[in-house]
Amino acid sequence: MTVDDDEVRHVAQLARIDLDEEEVDRFTEQFGDILGYFQALDDVPAVEPDPDLANVMRADEVDEGLTQREALRNAPETEDGYFKGPTVS
Repeated sequence: MTVDDDEVRHVAQLARIDLDEEEVDRFTEQFGDILGYFQALDDVPAVEPDPDLANVMRADEVDEGLTQREALRNAPETEDGYFKGPTVS
């Protein structure tokens, strides 16, 4: 796909970028290459979408949890039955 200098200048103006003539020439070629890559993507064949997935997760199972005393047993510091952390200011 070809891009001309006017299109590059227009895009540069929209982006509020000042380009000299050397940059316009360089970006004209680069923009053409980029648009060519997009053209190549259009030629990639479409694939069939995956079928809808079914729920493959197991059902939740409720187990006995820790008591408050067991949960706090290895805590370095506790206060009134709760974990105590450092003061954050």
